[in-house]
Amino acid sequence: MGASWERGLPRLVLTADVLAVLAATFLSASLRFGGTGFAELPGVDFLDYGMVSALLSIAWVGALAIDGSRDIRILGVGAEEYKRVLRATLYLFGFVAIVSFAFGIEVARGYIGLALPLGVVLLLLGRFLVRGWVARRRRASGDFRRRLLIVGGPKAVVHVHQALDSEGGAAYAPVAAVLPGYRPRGEDFLPIPVDTSVEDVDQLVAEVDAMDIEAVVITSGHPFVPDEVRRLGWELQEREISLIMVPALVDVAGPRLHTQPLAGLPLIHLSTPRLSRSKALTKRVFDLVAAGVGIVLISPLLLAVAVAVKVSSPGPVLFRQERVGLHGEHFTMLKFRSMVVNAEQIKQQLVSDSGEENVLFKMKDDPRVTRVGKLIRRTSIDELPQLFNVLRGDMSLVGPRPHLPHEVEQYGAYVNRRFLVQPGITGLWQVSGRSDLSWEDAVRLDLYYVENWSILGDLVILARTVRAVTAAEGAY
Repeated sequence: MGASWERGLPRLVLTADVLAVLAATFLSASLRFGGTGFAELPGVDFLDYGMVSALLSIAWVGALAIDGSRDIRILGVGAEEYKRVLRATLYLFGFVAIVSFAFGIEVARGYIGLALPLGVVLLLLGRFLVRGWVARRRRASGDFRRRLLIVGGPKAVVHVHQALDSEGGAAYAPVAAVLPGYRPRGEDFLPIPVDTSVEDVDQLVAEVDAMDIEAVVITSGHPFVPDEVRRLGWELQEREISLIMVPALVDVAGPRLHTQPLAGLPLIHLSTPRLSRSKALTKRVFDLVAAGVGIVLISPLLLAVAVAVKVSSPGPVLFRQERVGLHGEHFTMLKFRSMVVNAEQIKQQLVSDSGEENVLFKMKDDPRVTRVGKLIRRTSIDELPQLFNVLRGDMSLVGPRPHLPHEVEQYGAYVNRRFLVQPGITGLWQVSGRSDLSWEDAVRLDLYYVENWSILGDLVILARTVRAVTAAEGAY
């Protein structure tokens, strides 16, 4: 049986949704009609805007349920939850517009114009707060996670385990692995129990029952034929246990995958990634508006940091450095200076002393950083001048971080795909582990972003960045 939280979490989200839509509809009516908000609907004597708000709220909550926005499989992780909230909302208001036109009902445009954006903001804010609380509980105590059994070949099992282990907010907790037919060589390559003795579906089901498993993931390298996988699905369904299939495709988002059944085979088509002109324009407009508004709002902070940097150590306020951007073109990136003036010369000595050979140079306690620099780096404030890079068109708010020319020279050929989009102030790997990630993992996340970009994905990354900065989890 599924854990009680699998029923409790959707109820918590439902409560947040109800509060959000009630606040949006009744507040919009009050603002539009001044105080009471219960003006009569023209041409419909038995309806006033109080009843309209109540009916719209019920329909709104229902639309969110019909579109599966409270499905336990998407709650708390990824952008799909937000996408469904937006889609259900737009479909509902489109339906309201069609019904109003068809029956000649004159719903005040000002009321709709207030309720729609206000409701979207409150719904997304509620989901954001709930998932933040859930993610903290998952990281801190392991609550709200399903006990997961991983089945497959050794490399695939390790990959799935590492992916889930690196995502602290994931809804799955790997507790064991089954590697049918694998002969262990004595090394402990997984921190969870590994069973290599399972040979058929019956033994696998017995393993599931013995360990109180709540979900089973089948990945590449498993020995089961389609009929056995089908029977496994039936056995797990009777126990209300989820069966998850992980294909050999990695770092590919849903919009690029298209399934086509052929002769009983579920063929998966992988579309070629490309950032169309319309998407590029959308991204650029969003960057300009957000960066412009952001500079205005934080201008007192920018001024205060500039004064602190100038007073704390000799040298310029801004640090200018050549970086590689879109299509490999070079540009000058701006940052508040957080190091001593001769930091680059000292770096050469540090590299020589440490024998560091990675593409990216990182030191935990870098002696070049000033006292003010430690503070602004820990809170990522030193990156704020890059908002001006965004206005100039050198950078985007979200994208792969721009690297130095000598770092780019060490790239493998495939890494150059990072240059298909503008570099960003923040990016996917900055909110997925930051400097704790290896170079290979950072590149993998950057390429995933490039090939699966969406405006909603950018909003999610920005939200996670703001949350991380607010918690002062460290600079990039």
